[in-house]
Amino acid sequence: MPMNPEAVDRPLESRFKLGRRADSSAADGPFAHPGSVRINVQGAFIDDSGSPTPSDSATNGGHHETRDIRLPNHTAVVSHVAVDIGGSLAKLVYFSREAHTTEPGGRLNFINFETERIDSCLEFMQQLKVKHQKLNGARPGNLCVMATGGGAYKYYDDVRKALGVEVLREDEMECLIIGLDFFITEIPNEVFTYSETDPMQYAEPHSDIYPYLLVNIGSGVSMIKVSGPRHYERIGGTSLGGGTLWGLLSILTGARSFGEMLDMADQGDNSAVDMLVGDIYGTDYGKIGLKSSTIASTFGKVFKMQKEAERNAEDGGGLANGDREQAQRVDGEAMTGRGMGGFRGEDISRSLLYAISNNIGQIAYLQSEKHNLAHIYFGGSFIRGHLQTMNTLSYAIKFWSKGEKKAYFLRHEGYLGAVGAFLKRQPKNWGRRNSFEEESRSRWKPREDEAVDI
Repeated sequence: MPMNPEAVDRPLESRFKLGRRADSSAADGPFAHPGSVRINVQGAFIDDSGSPTPSDSATNGGHHETRDIRLPNHTAVVSHVAVDIGGSLAKLVYFSREAHTTEPGGRLNFINFETERIDSCLEFMQQLKVKHQKLNGARPGNLCVMATGGGAYKYYDDVRKALGVEVLREDEMECLIIGLDFFITEIPNEVFTYSETDPMQYAEPHSDIYPYLLVNIGSGVSMIKVSGPRHYERIGGTSLGGGTLWGLLSILTGARSFGEMLDMADQGDNSAVDMLVGDIYGTDYGKIGLKSSTIASTFGKVFKMQKEAERNAEDGGGLANGDREQAQRVDGEAMTGRGMGGFRGEDISRSLLYAISNNIGQIAYLQSEKHNLAHIYFGGSFIRGHLQTMNTLSYAIKFWSKGEKKAYFLRHEGYLGAVGAFLKRQPKNWGRRNSFEEESRSRWKPREDEAVDI
């Protein structure tokens, strides 16, 4: 695998997008009839002011993990919220007025909940509904929830029953594309490239964006070729995604949250469990461009080292009478220091993070080559602004493309679907460039040799 662990060994802040505490009291803007609003994005920007709190800050079990988007020139009322319910997380987007200030406009707020705690998400949405009704006298029929993701179908009846409002279900892939197109074309300092040697280089918003590849990493991974507005095709993917990492690390380390797993990976040393090129050759394999620190085999040292440890312990009488099972027992706590089989949970976490990220990066590169796509955007809740993850994906794309292609990331990468669903409720002529979708369609014409899947 093309990973150089030394590239990310320096201590770095693990997540750059830390937000303020999520609170339904912020949502004090009025609701009106669904679809009557036209979002004014003139002068929109990501709010980086104030002192952010850690991403673990939560209300009702929700995590406000990213910066709000300020809409200083939007004055119309907003009648809906949007939720993207995936296999692991439910992502919610809602509009609020500026609280306790005379400043005009409002902001888009972003909060997520673990899907297994969907009741907490519904409770938070109920609080939003009650506050809006109290402030504006809105009837339940005036409110609307835009829902996407698999959970929009699985939990459809639950949402309607809990909130008593109209629930409109939108296609997941289409919402992802609409959300990404919006961020690429409209929001400054949203899209960026990242590497440890050249961190956070922002790309300016621009309109000439097609074609491109979206790699959406959630519980699993979908790779989508986007040829134009609402012209897209799922060209591949892999079942080895965020859910894989979460599941394996919950078994191997006892960690109880994805954030805890990422924190453990920050402190780990994958060379303690991975077999590197240097372990095989004793040096670089320069003839084919492999450094000694390149991973040759994920977990390649584990079996050999464990066998040696068992032999040494048996020779000394340390693993008699069932002591081996006792030594490897996990009590449900995250393992720091020596854990299962004598390997540290931190080292295991970093190794598996590299393995999953490298695999995704290589498949993404191959798909981009097969379909002649120069721009590769990574989205989804797996990334979470985690520097090691982004560095690994960037390194994989750079390595396999020999520097000809770049990986692009987004500060709101986990909310593409939710934002797309939110924007689906907009009428025509809402964007800085007149109508975001209509003008994009009028500019874009498919190539004669290009097949599109609508």
